Amino acid sequence: MIHLKNVTFDLKKSPTKTVYPFNLPVFQKTRMLEFSSPVTFFSGENGAGKSTLLSALAEKCRIHVWEGVERTRYERNPYEGMFYKFIAVNWTNGSVPGSYFDSEISRNFAAYLDEWAASDPGILEYFGGKSLMSQSHGQSLMSFFKARYRFKGLYLLDEPETALSPGSQLELLRVLKEMGAAGHAQFIIASHSPILMACPGAKIYNFDNIPIQKIDYRDTEHYRVYRDFMADPEKYV
Repeated sequence: MIHLKNVTFDLKKSPTKTVYPFNLPVFQKTRMLEFSSPVTFFSGENGAGKSTLLSALAEKCRIHVWEGVERTRYERNPYEGMFYKFIAVNWTNGSVPGSYFDSEISRNFAAYLDEWAASDPGILEYFGGKSLMSQSHGQSLMSFFKARYRFKGLYLLDEPETALSPGSQLELLRVLKEMGAAGHAQFIIASHSPILMACPGAKIYNFDNIPIQKIDYRDTEHYRVYRDFMADPEKYV
């Protein structure tokens, strides 16, 4: 099921043209991204705008983002949190609930869950019957993924592979395939993982192109780097 049909960009009235993220050519030159598959990946180098767009989609779609640990910054960019105001989203049959995942803030969610479980232990049954804090980081993430993605919704994931072993990435790949095929879940994922991007039927957008363009799995930089390295690792060390 495709819940979110597309996102369009309109930066004509943006507050700046020279400060991130409004200075990124990929957003200045891209008019629309269509979501025609249950699983869509944003591919590209760091700083290309993948996570920025994912966060803006969460804000625009009214999906709650759990707060992480506040970091002190030498210089704060006041424009980062404004990007969602200059995109528009188009739904198939009205908006749906969903969730936003970022491995850096997942522990904060797990801590809140433990607090809730103190007064309502039954809530842990939803996550496999165990506290997420008592499991390894990778195990707790897989418990969360398997529990949450069974339900109708739009799911945004920012580089979920950062806390997952290759084996766990394969496990998440199976979850994406099964839940996407079930017809109720839609995923949009910013990722560097050639394992996850191998999801059958997934659409991949390359943020290293201007404008943003669809790219075949085997043409992604991530796939080619891993392929070449595994074929002759001694060449790179």
